[in-house]
Amino acid sequence: SRRSMGDRELLRLEKEVRIGYGKGRRSYVSVVREHYLRDDIPCKSEACVLCAEITPPDQPLLSLAASHYAIPDVHALRNYLEVFEHTGLSGLILLQTALSHLRNKVGRASHSRAQRLLSGRGVVFSNEHHLETFVGREPGESITQWQQRLVWRAGLWYASHLQAAGKSVSIIILSPEPQSYSPLMAGGVSGLQVMGVAEYLSTHWPQLGELAALVESLEASLQGGGAEREERRGEHSEHLPEQALLEGVKKGLFLAGSLRVSRYHPRDEAFLTPHPSSLTSHPSQVAQGDVLIWGSDSRNRAIHGDTVAVRLLPRSEWKSRSNALSHAPGVGGEEGGDHAPSEAKPTGVVVGILQRSSREYVASFAEAAENTRGRSEKVLVYPYDIRIPRVRISTRQARELRNHRIVIRIDSWGAESQYPNGHFVRSIGKIGTVETETAAILIEHQLSTTPFSRALLQELPSPSAELPWRVSEEEAGLRRDLRHSHLIFSIDPRGCEDVDDTLSVRHLKHGVTELGVHIADVSFFVPPGGLTDRDARDRSTTIYLADRRYDMLPAVLSANLCSLLSNVDRYAVSVLWRLDSNWEVKDVWYGRTVIRSTYKLAYETAQALCDGVSAAEVLGDVPELSGTGLTGDEVNKRVEKLRAAIRSLVEIARVVHHRRSEGGALELEGVEVKVQLSDSDKTDIEDLIPRQPLEMHETVAECMIFANHWVARRLLQTFPSSSLLRRHPPPDANKFSNLVGCAGARGFPVETASNKSLATSLDACHDPADPNVNKLLRMLATQAMSQAEYFSTGSLPPDQFHHYGLALDHYTHFTSPIRRYADLVVHRQLLAAVGQASSEGLPTSQQLEEQARHMNNKHRAAQLAQMASTELFQALYFTGQQDSSRREVGGVIYALRTNGVLVFIPRYGVRGPVYLRDKSGLVTQPAPHPQEGVVFATGTLEKSEHCITVTHASGQYSLGLFDHIRVGVRVEVPHAHAPSLSFQLLSCKATPPSATPTGSLESMPKKELVKTVTSETADARSQKAMDSLLAQNSAMYRTYQQSEPSKSLYCLVQDLYRLSLADNV
Repeated sequence: SRRSMGDRELLRLEKEVRIGYGKGRRSYVSVVREHYLRDDIPCKSEACVLCAEITPPDQPLLSLAASHYAIPDVHALRNYLEVFEHTGLSGLILLQTALSHLRNKVGRASHSRAQRLLSGRGVVFSNEHHLETFVGREPGESITQWQQRLVWRAGLWYASHLQAAGKSVSIIILSPEPQSYSPLMAGGVSGLQVMGVAEYLSTHWPQLGELAALVESLEASLQGGGAEREERRGEHSEHLPEQALLEGVKKGLFLAGSLRVSRYHPRDEAFLTPHPSSLTSHPSQVAQGDVLIWGSDSRNRAIHGDTVAVRLLPRSEWKSRSNALSHAPGVGGEEGGDHAPSEAKPTGVVVGILQRSSREYVASFAEAAENTRGRSEKVLVYPYDIRIPRVRISTRQARELRNHRIVIRIDSWGAESQYPNGHFVRSIGKIGTVETETAAILIEHQLSTTPFSRALLQELPSPSAELPWRVSEEEAGLRRDLRHSHLIFSIDPRGCEDVDDTLSVRHLKHGVTELGVHIADVSFFVPPGGLTDRDARDRSTTIYLADRRYDMLPAVLSANLCSLLSNVDRYAVSVLWRLDSNWEVKDVWYGRTVIRSTYKLAYETAQALCDGVSAAEVLGDVPELSGTGLTGDEVNKRVEKLRAAIRSLVEIARVVHHRRSEGGALELEGVEVKVQLSDSDKTDIEDLIPRQPLEMHETVAECMIFANHWVARRLLQTFPSSSLLRRHPPPDANKFSNLVGCAGARGFPVETASNKSLATSLDACHDPADPNVNKLLRMLATQAMSQAEYFSTGSLPPDQFHHYGLALDHYTHFTSPIRRYADLVVHRQLLAAVGQASSEGLPTSQQLEEQARHMNNKHRAAQLAQMASTELFQALYFTGQQDSSRREVGGVIYALRTNGVLVFIPRYGVRGPVYLRDKSGLVTQPAPHPQEGVVFATGTLEKSEHCITVTHASGQYSLGLFDHIRVGVRVEVPHAHAPSLSFQLLSCKATPPSATPTGSLESMPKKELVKTVTSETADARSQKAMDSLLAQNSAMYRTYQQSEPSKSLYCLVQDLYRLSLADNV
């Protein structure tokens, strides 16, 4: 039947679909589905004038300059997806038929990868809904034959359609078996041909020579394995069928969840994190938390990151986690310390894999790689991540690339094989260079840093020096105009280009003060659904590494149109509070504004102004005032106005922070480390310098937290079941066992019932003889903290919305839309909530929860990548460090293991293992003179609760918690894995390091690694500001001043995060 749709007609077909629900010949239901065909689906080619009227605006198109377009068929797209992901290829037409097969038969991850090809390099054509390209399945026809006819029909239509448009663009169907199309090609077709992928690349893309090796590796992997069947010792149990796994999970026989392999004991320990739905259907004997999978046999070919089904073993077969320091390469040997080793954990075995982790892995060949003599042979490669098993691949480049890091994919792992089979994808460079190691970190954390596509950039304005972008007066008329009424300024790190937040404060009549937070209106430039929006959603966050950053948005937005630079008009979304004389909120306004920031200040400059530094001293750091032709009196007047505004901000922030602290807030702020590189050689690391804490940092942070909280409150009023918020679950009380035990070693009781009681307990854990005791206990407390996460309010009950760390009932992210996609989503929701934007197109609760999971994964990956990058530069720094005085340092023991201790190095702020017994059983014997190095000899080692005793031929020594020892810093550089730091025992006695570092930063020698590990008292400028404020308002200061650093909850939790030991097994 036909149905009209405007001036178009739709052809309605009915298809009978059989949906299986079990086993047996009659275990299915027949469902009739409607299938509509239409004739107004465009070809999406710039070369076509026939489709110009029906092509949506801003739609990515196939290039006019292309000599041909390529259509991968179902099996070409499935088997050679890595080939088509190469950014050098273009002119790709992905058919609905091929994409549907990829989603249904391979998985959503591969389907998403295929869709990412469309950013300027290809288009999707809905061939199964086009009137002229759809063909029905004939009786007795196989799925493969039907798919082949669908692909062929689409190719025919493209060839004839473009010829009718007067364009000579040939169409090439790509297939692993071109000859299978021979029956369809009888008589030949003008402008249409079928080619194999290898032939196509050599003919049309000869400049992409690296793809030939990739195709060869893929084809070798597809042909299967050969030698692995000979490995009888590598046999594994067969996995249960998928239907049996799903039924078992549903009936509570199995647990389903994600497999995490321990990075410290990868051969023995893995953990299942059960899905919540799986726990609800499982018997109550399963305690909350992870299930231990002990040994590679119990893992049964499951790989870190897979979704698996696990059968729980009887309680008599449960095992305990290892309490030994790991000798695994590339991890520094440290092992997580939250568990109680004597307690058996629920233990299970993998019975099947529900979904493989489809991702790329970084790997290396053996140092003495086999000489394949130009032949493609199977070789083992060693993954960069110690948690991934060795992989067998086919390649002829093993010898040439033995000193390179390469990228591989895992294809299969048969029950008869000791190792999984995979294929070579590409080389990323020589081992040991900064660029190669950085690329490895990004790939391992699945972070995309590909350049923004041409099609994406074409969506955005293109300002130039001749034609700069300007605010539209029409748009400005729809906004609240703050350009002439408010003193607005930004406070950011020196040199910051992506300024996404500014502040204002005004004193109104009757004791009312207006506080303003103004955030870049990214939503104006990035509407939902466009290429820029989809790309930003996929990236989710700007990535900050030790020596660089990768932006979420193109520079034309992040550093220009959305950056709230000084003396230029910009669009913003603002929150304006009216506060009474007690800083209580009287009312709040949200909405779109147009602003002009007056000053772009660095933190140090704003702090100097707050501290009372004269106008003459800061003039050089405020370019908006220098060189303007203003008189000295005018400059002084403006500086004093700015100073008053900054001091008002500080005063408000102190009060707001005090109130949160009273509620038990634990503010976890990390130390930002700047990599200082030589001007002449960007690979020469001169220094790693942490950001020095200033009160201005916390002032700005408090204003942002205030805005995020109030925006969350407003969202919930309008969208109670579909708001994007951020929660911080309370920590698991069991994770405090290590902290409680260590504190008990010094006789300190620790209460962990709440964040307030924890802070009070830790404040009392003070040893006058050794201030490091308190700091190490705070460090251990940080291990228990859970991760904050985004969520949709429709997915959880209201009592789980709370943010534990900030002590706020509702919280979200609103203040950094240039750097975080979550903030962009929140902007759209807020503007819809206040009636300044349509609510159409906003994600549903289910869609929002899916986005939240993706953003959580990307944010966590970015954090881990930043940590890995910092550790890389620490290792590189010590690798080039020849000064023994900087490699032989004092350390403090904070944990005991069965074969050694874990130490913290105050001078550098790093931690790691000291082995007291090696793998052969020999024990460490301190040398008579530290310069003689470490001596291993026969002996014994005994560990008690708070002490470890080593007996050797020359005597005996004991080491306990909080003991000070002298160690040597070593860099372990395994060929296949990341470099890491380890320490050797030089002496059992060392002078307890002071809680306050000696010397100033200026006096430290060049190239010294600076990592502050103490909460120092405010510097002279901060103290001067406090004295000034005290003089102005002694009553207010007595009420809201911060405590001494040794007593302040704020300083306590600052130390917690600076000394963070967040372990990820």
